[in-house]
Amino acid sequence: MQSTATESATSSKPTLVNTPSHTFAQSTEYPGRGFEVITQDGIPLEHFLQLDAYSAAMAFVQGQFTVRGDLFAAIRFFLHHPHSTVRSAWFSLAARLGHLANSLVPGSKARAVREIGFHYDRSNEFYCQFLDSRMQYSTADFSDPARSLEEAQQAKLDHICRALHLKAGERFLDVGCGWGGLITYAAERFGVQAVGCTLSQQQREFAERVMEDRGLKDRITIERMDYRDLEGRFDKISSVGMFEHVGRSRLPLYFERMNQLLSDDGLFLNRGIVRPEGVRDGPETLFLQRSVFPGGELVSLSEVLRIAGRTGFEVVRVEGLRLQYARTCREWVSRLQQNSEACHKLVDNATYRTWLLYLAASAVNFEDGQTDDVEIVFAKSPARHRHRFL
Repeated sequence: MQSTATESATSSKPTLVNTPSHTFAQSTEYPGRGFEVITQDGIPLEHFLQLDAYSAAMAFVQGQFTVRGDLFAAIRFFLHHPHSTVRSAWFSLAARLGHLANSLVPGSKARAVREIGFHYDRSNEFYCQFLDSRMQYSTADFSDPARSLEEAQQAKLDHICRALHLKAGERFLDVGCGWGGLITYAAERFGVQAVGCTLSQQQREFAERVMEDRGLKDRITIERMDYRDLEGRFDKISSVGMFEHVGRSRLPLYFERMNQLLSDDGLFLNRGIVRPEGVRDGPETLFLQRSVFPGGELVSLSEVLRIAGRTGFEVVRVEGLRLQYARTCREWVSRLQQNSEACHKLVDNATYRTWLLYLAASAVNFEDGQTDDVEIVFAKSPARHRHRFL
């Protein structure tokens, strides 16, 4: 870890030094830590500092400038620097219009496949460069800060299984199962009959190989399927880092489908990123829409609880995971940087820089409270049951 949220909050404005080679060194009050920005084509650093977040992010991805040293400190410094008000307003509006367009267009299943493939079908080997051995792409459990990423991700899997009170022989569904880490762990350690679904072909292929290598073919089923097409009833359901892809306008259908799939006495665990009240779409949202998560949209915790309640769920437990996700993102960034050479053999430079920037910026946003991550355990509402039989 290069810095903590506390250190970041107490840092002072850095000093910029302009050298003839257009390298701008920055020193901060982090003892022994800092960064320098190397610009291309003789463009002064001040030009990039004045850009809105979307334009600056695209300039970074395109290699117009490079950050050496503490990337998190560089991002935080940029965010606190004055920007073009007009450009920021324009790109913020474009982001909001993008969400509006998504809400007005029916959520076709073919479109969902394209959007998921855009992010997850880059290269399994690329993701291997920064994720843990079980390929967990969501908050690790750093409740013990001494844990390694590997240990924290396994602790997360165990936490989820215990939060759902998984028991041998139960039917367990993981919606958006990714590379299959949770269903594999649940089948091995808790003896469930597990079903996972994903829209990513590369994720499914990876998960099937893991399942076969571990001799779990008789206990796990992996479907390349939209959650809206799932059938049957399940004792327990999890959705981890998936509902951010659904979109605000389609959340009622999402929770209604989870309610239909869940047995009357079952539990549903929903983990995901939410936006604190009062935080609105900005230019950085447009960057995420166009370059990282097309179709994705963050909603507030209050919206999640309200929509879930209307579709027949009651809340059993809520847990905030914001700072644990910040630590997780920092670990991923560190691994990306350490494995930069290998990454560039697997994906192009723009992809590498996009993931590096979005993960580093995510760490900063979690630390600064601009985004949050929550785990909610739901049960079916008794009132809803009574209503159905009246």
